[in-house]
Amino acid sequence: MAPRTKVTREQIVQAGLELVRWGGPGALNARAVAAKLGCSTQPVFSNYADMAGLAADVLAAANGLWLARQRAAVQGGKLPPYKAVGMAYIAFAREEPALFRWLFMRDRAGEAPADDRAENTGVIRMIMAGTGLSEDAAWQFHLEMWLFVHGAAATLATGYADWDEALVSDMLTDVYQGLRARFTGEGERR
Repeated sequence: MAPRTKVTREQIVQAGLELVRWGGPGALNARAVAAKLGCSTQPVFSNYADMAGLAADVLAAANGLWLARQRAAVQGGKLPPYKAVGMAYIAFAREEPALFRWLFMRDRAGEAPADDRAENTGVIRMIMAGTGLSEDAAWQFHLEMWLFVHGAAATLATGYADWDEALVSDMLTDVYQGLRARFTGEGERR
């Protein structure tokens, strides 16, 4: 009798991530994970008491993918850091629409509110460095900019539009420059 191959928690999470990547969070179930791994559901439930635990780990893995893409874009140096974050977010929405929707467009009514300001300290510093704004003004700037960035990303993630990267880049520049002019006093506020 051949020895059983041990299925690791990491393999289970990766299989779950692939299922969500191609079928959305509704595709994540023990049987589908087991089929992807070529095993029974026993390893899934040996590692997880319930599917909620697995879903939380898969969501964390999806967030890890997003954060890695964001870091790579900023460190790549091809764009100013703040713009690189926005472009990476929109590219993630285009390239990983199911993961994007699960991470950034799910119903969060039952979740504890996130401390968005604390989570965005890095981008606030980027704005402060690029504009000379105070921390509070940079936070407001980011909120307004991010509404545009998220809207563009959601438009692409849902298939409503298919704008090319050059157009998206130009739109981000236009919105950024408009906000910068307004916040630094170089523009007229309506």
